[in-house]
Amino acid sequence: MASFKPTKILVYPKLGEKVTQDTLYWKNYKVPVQIKEFGAVSNIDFSPVAPHNFAVTAFTRIHIYGPFSQAPVKTFTRFKDTAYCGRFRSDGQLLVAGCEDSVVRLFDVSGKVALRMFKGHTKAVHVTDFTSDRYQIITGSDDYTCRLWDIPNAAELTTYQEHTDYIRCGIASKLNRDLFITGSYDHTLKVFDARTDKSVMTMEHGQPVESLLLYPSEGLLVSAGGRYVKVWDLLKGGQPLVSLKNHHKTVTCLALGSNGQRLLSASLDRHVKVYNTTSYKVVHNFDYAAAILSLALAPDDESIVVGMTNSILSIKHRKHSEESKEGLNRQRQRPSYRVFVKGKNYVPKQDDYLVSKPVKEHLAKYDRQLKKFSVSKALDTAMEPWLRKRQPEVTVAVMKELDRRGTLKNALAGRDEEQLSQLLHFVIGNIVDTRFSPILVTAAEMILDIYKSVVGQSALIDRQLLRLQSLLESEINLERELLEVLGMLDTMFATSIPRKEVPFSDNSRSNGLAQGEACSSRSELHVT
Repeated sequence: MASFKPTKILVYPKLGEKVTQDTLYWKNYKVPVQIKEFGAVSNIDFSPVAPHNFAVTAFTRIHIYGPFSQAPVKTFTRFKDTAYCGRFRSDGQLLVAGCEDSVVRLFDVSGKVALRMFKGHTKAVHVTDFTSDRYQIITGSDDYTCRLWDIPNAAELTTYQEHTDYIRCGIASKLNRDLFITGSYDHTLKVFDARTDKSVMTMEHGQPVESLLLYPSEGLLVSAGGRYVKVWDLLKGGQPLVSLKNHHKTVTCLALGSNGQRLLSASLDRHVKVYNTTSYKVVHNFDYAAAILSLALAPDDESIVVGMTNSILSIKHRKHSEESKEGLNRQRQRPSYRVFVKGKNYVPKQDDYLVSKPVKEHLAKYDRQLKKFSVSKALDTAMEPWLRKRQPEVTVAVMKELDRRGTLKNALAGRDEEQLSQLLHFVIGNIVDTRFSPILVTAAEMILDIYKSVVGQSALIDRQLLRLQSLLESEINLERELLEVLGMLDTMFATSIPRKEVPFSDNSRSNGLAQGEACSSRSELHVT
């Protein structure tokens, strides 16, 4: 007697992640290093000069970390309240930061005490930056003003009061010492020129502005606010170019990577999106454990540093080719590999005897029931809620096996209202799936044949039958429309293909005449 063969479950192809050069590039990072800070990490800034240390602003402290250090190499704690926006000067020697107490402090990176304290704002200062000449500072505050300060004299130079809400982001031009841009919760971006007493350009973002970014050429400006990331052309008077809406919560920070070829945006939805700056399509995505407040990239994308609301600082370092090869060799040389391949290459000798052990057969529950010819119980097992929802291909495979045996109708018969409702629910949910429709159409016909005498006795079953009818009618109409479209496309393609003229010589040879003979015979016929 032949042994029982388990039900064959078809494995349908799944759509996997498309592997691109960007995927390989942005996945080439080590396991992140996580550092617990004293509070939410509100700002991260890399030093422009080697070894490219980065300043982390969190709560009442600013920590400076080395490229590969897991402990701060320098700490500034001279803040009476929450510190904001610690940024390096272009030479990496000075650092400026705002504070909740409205005082702006200037530090020497190699010292501890503040070199300068700029007082003039009346509320928290969230924006600080150096101008390109290194001798001035721009600041933006919750008192709706942005100000320009002179470093040597510690004096205020200009005050601009054009925003009507908190100023939470700003950036100074690296090419022109007189230009800087601010973004506010009044939904506007303003470009200021220090040589004038008012803004020279205003753009409407439409949402409270959280972050600003200038391209290296400074012809394009990127703003983030709400769920939107927008790109503006400053050379065309602030004309909007692109509006991106790929996050589902507020975008909090922006960064440029790959030498300006990739744009990164981070959001409270715990995602970092990587965009191609040519097409502005998302080419990669990073996931994090908590809402993201700050993001920064080291030069040449050597590190990605992210600060989150749960006070965690996440640092990812890039893998180098040597490290990747070492990791691959380490995987190949694990001891378990030798255990699995032991004896695989053994070649039996002529006098050897093979002692085989009986292989214990492990059958699924529905297969054990099929083996006992309990077809109704096998279908009940395949229709269990967890199985039909997560793995509908198993339920369909059992129906196929029952149909092959000619017992599907027996398995469908004799069911009460609840069991019949479950069957109809499964059929309605999957009958339009091209993978399952052949067997489910057969099952639906059998159900109608078996239970047509009781139609009208249950309101629930009647509603499901009407829903099945409307679903099939709409699917038939859709297929009919698709066939009409295919017919029209075939006609268009047929008319667009150029016609090939058949050479005259081929026709004449097919009649058994040479070309000259055919011409002479035609001329004689015309004369006669």
